[in-house]
Amino acid sequence: MDAPGSSPQSPLPPGGQPLFAVIWGPRGLRAGWRLLIFFTILFALFSGERAAIKAIRHGHTLTQLLTPLSVLREEAVSFFNILLATGVMARIERRKISGYGLPWRQAFRAQFWQGAAISFASITALLLALRAANVFHFGAIALHGAALWRYAVLWGLAFLFVGFSEEFTFRGYALFTLSDGLGFWPAAILLSALFGYVHHGNSDENVAGLITAGAVGFLFCLLVRRTGNLWMPIGFHAAWDWGESYFYGVADSGQLVQGHLFNASFSGPAWLTGGAAGPEGSWLCILLLVFLWLIFSRSLRGAKYPPCA
Repeated sequence: MDAPGSSPQSPLPPGGQPLFAVIWGPRGLRAGWRLLIFFTILFALFSGERAAIKAIRHGHTLTQLLTPLSVLREEAVSFFNILLATGVMARIERRKISGYGLPWRQAFRAQFWQGAAISFASITALLLALRAANVFHFGAIALHGAALWRYAVLWGLAFLFVGFSEEFTFRGYALFTLSDGLGFWPAAILLSALFGYVHHGNSDENVAGLITAGAVGFLFCLLVRRTGNLWMPIGFHAAWDWGESYFYGVADSGQLVQGHLFNASFSGPAWLTGGAAGPEGSWLCILLLVFLWLIFSRSLRGAKYPPCA
């Protein structure tokens, strides 16, 4: 299950029995078993979190409005759980957490802001194209004064943690370890397909939206491959959600948020506008992502990830 070129973890245990060959490879515990341990830890952490929330609520399920504080709280806890699980695996594998694509010394430097700028320009270009087709209308500004800036900052923080949580889940330890077992591109394809699939539970999601989620997951894998870490994908992810949900006030995978700048609206066929799913459910969004694949594959040369590749 292991690809050549990875640094050894520990020597092969003595004996050479067939069972050891299944569990242990020349570079230590095989990638599949490491992933199983990782996801088992994650499952335990998230199960404990859900049990604690249920106990606090005395068994009652509360419908929670999608506010910046609720999203920030949920995504911060999620990111902490993923960070903790990754930290355990880092200790087992005798690596640093930064080796799984999140070097803290490069936090919020040029790559992060480049990703954010390209992302906001991309969602703007998509909506302008829909406006030119007369199926999208920006509408009136819904926020003014202090509320405008308060929601801008709070949603910025909330979506930053969405980027941290989702990117480190799908393109952190999982991508690093699956790349060790299968090679980078098969791992990228599998995890991108999974990233698309997990969006199927979102309200009003459609087929194009699921394809878009998988396609953007693959774009983020390409960015990791070319830049060497997760900072550009995190910037891209956060700015896309912020621009879509807060700034333009359109649905993100079928969800509208409290406190958005524009009261935008759509009219026209769902295949073009995305319908209730929002612009991510538009087939035009898929074309945009293909264009971004081509741009990044040509402008960002060479393989910088995984570090041992």
